[in-house]
Amino acid sequence: MPNAHDTRDAELAAEPRGRDEHDDAPRRTHTPWPVPSSAVVASFLLSLVGLGLSIYLTIAHFAGAHILACSSTGTVDCTAVTTSPQSYFLGAPVAVLGLGFYVLLTILNSPWGWRARHYWVHVARLVLIGIGMCFVLWLIGAELLIINHVCLYCTGVHVVTFILLIVITRVASAQLAREQR
Repeated sequence: MPNAHDTRDAELAAEPRGRDEHDDAPRRTHTPWPVPSSAVVASFLLSLVGLGLSIYLTIAHFAGAHILACSSTGTVDCTAVTTSPQSYFLGAPVAVLGLGFYVLLTILNSPWGWRARHYWVHVARLVLIGIGMCFVLWLIGAELLIINHVCLYCTGVHVVTFILLIVITRVASAQLAREQR
């Protein structure tokens, strides 16, 4: 059976703690996510998947397309896609550009990136995914209309980028409006 001393300790523990004259530290308050936590988690995990695929495609670019675990006959032919002239953009390998894109996007879509108080971090996320999706559309067109082959790993990156576009644009207006206040 609890005694009076135990009861008083429980009451004190339940009371909100105010600042006293010896407490110079600012009080930490829980800052809610500026967007749904599901969007934060989904965008971060999708960015990690895109980063993994981009790393694999970059390794394949420099080590030789023969390491790609993908068909090399028929419509699905990763080697034909990753060794085509369209696998370069302005002299840079598309795989390396994708890797850089996903490194930046993973940082911006990390929980810390979503909590950033700088308005331009959130603008950069939206602009980057928009540029990435335009590039994906160009690459899909190149695969289907010029190369006449499809790379499954590239398609994985395209799908991840498209889903990220949906996730990010769904929360962008609320995010940017909140950050401007």
